[in-house]
Amino acid sequence: MENKLFVGNLPYTFSDDDMQRAFAEFGSVNSAKVITDRDSGRSKGFGFVEMATAAEASAAITALHGRDLGGRDMVVNVAKPMEPRAPRAGGNRY
Repeated sequence: MENKLFVGNLPYTFSDDDMQRAFAEFGSVNSAKVITDRDSGRSKGFGFVEMATAAEASAAITALHGRDLGGRDMVVNVAKPMEPRAPRAGGNRY
């Protein structure tokens, strides 16, 4: 888990390929995904990167956390596991 990173405060124009290129400088990138809104397809301004090793992930955090990217200071840290959520009520209840 120490090699999976949360990347936040991204420019809304940032793509998966942009993220891949930004992190490849620090080692092998297993995956890079910018999270998008399912309705509009627009970036939500954050994503996840999985590096090949924890050492590469640590190097990326050190180098990229706080770096200005398109006028925004990037946030990079170790991703936390997703916490379980209560089921959402859906549909019309009337």
